[in-house]
Amino acid sequence: METDATADNTKQTNPPEQAKHESNILDLAFAMDCTGSMGSYIKQAQQNIRKIVEDIVAAEKADVHLALVEYRDHPPEDTSFVTKVQDFTPSVSVMKKCLDACSAQGGGDTPEAVADALHQVLKLSWREEATKICVFIADAPPHGLSTSKFSDHFPKGCPDGLDPMEITHQIAEKGITIYTVGCEPAVNQCKDFFMAVAHTTGGQYVPLRNAALLAQVIIGGAQEEVTLQRHLAEVNEEVLQEAQGMEELDDEEVATKVHQKLLSKGAKTKKLMRNQAALPEASGVAKKMSAFKNMAEVQATYDSEVAVTAAPEFEVKRSVFGGKMKKKSKKPMPMSVDSPPPPMAMAMSSALDHYEVSEGNIDYAQTKRLVSKSMAQNKIKKASKF
Repeated sequence: METDATADNTKQTNPPEQAKHESNILDLAFAMDCTGSMGSYIKQAQQNIRKIVEDIVAAEKADVHLALVEYRDHPPEDTSFVTKVQDFTPSVSVMKKCLDACSAQGGGDTPEAVADALHQVLKLSWREEATKICVFIADAPPHGLSTSKFSDHFPKGCPDGLDPMEITHQIAEKGITIYTVGCEPAVNQCKDFFMAVAHTTGGQYVPLRNAALLAQVIIGGAQEEVTLQRHLAEVNEEVLQEAQGMEELDDEEVATKVHQKLLSKGAKTKKLMRNQAALPEASGVAKKMSAFKNMAEVQATYDSEVAVTAAPEFEVKRSVFGGKMKKKSKKPMPMSVDSPPPPMAMAMSSALDHYEVSEGNIDYAQTKRLVSKSMAQNKIKKASKF
């Protein structure tokens, strides 16, 4: 083994001592697009925040702190604010007051200040020992995702120079798990990006077609992450052992080994389910983008590999619940691997959707997410599959 590689490997396999994480100490942050199309989601958060916390505390006996990041866009697209932040508080009443002050309006061009919101999430006062979760609720892409497929007045990216992929990797290194809640069908134009954000942090992308189900998603996701956190220390040990003498790791091979060990010890977890099935796995494009460290690489892949179709007519009335209506884009609408169904099918699917929590043996997908988190926090490079 070369001396330089050995030196690099020593850094990887002997990282600074990490803070001990307590699964029943939970920091739960919400990042919400507060532009004109998001009124129904804001309303559900306002109405259900107390129930969300009470259900999590009852199920997991958790010490919960809450934070809120609101975001809109940069002027001249939106002149009200770019981001508003309520840092962590143990008070549900304080959070309820902040949510009650939220409103849906403005927005301008198609993309929003996603990079700025992620930056604020990173800067929150996360407790070192806490299970750290951010529920990121969005229906529009970041600036700079595409050079041609959106009406983007900041096509080179965030005007403040913030790079959402760079920040997402910093979030992952800090042990913060992002659940991206994609408000469908509008988010289908950038679903792969939000899948990539969740995948990078060891979180999950949650498709949501009915705002009334938001509380189910938040409660279920929090319960799953709290139970997964109980196994992270053991996964860390296994990952660091596998990393000895290696410059990079195949996360899938490691996850297979770790999963068998966890099953042999009877490891149990809770799992957020959609219609009695697992949440969708990140698409191939999303997984590829998650390996990139900056938006320039993401943009090149997005423009070349994400298919386009005509903008659907059912996206016209985006601001039913108040606020200024955004203009329907005349450009083609980029689509993820999972194309949105036609309007009638979408309405039927929304009515039938249900989210629930199951409990049982830890599964391979959950183990792989734990391995991904461990590798990010210990700055261990994943073997490239592309």
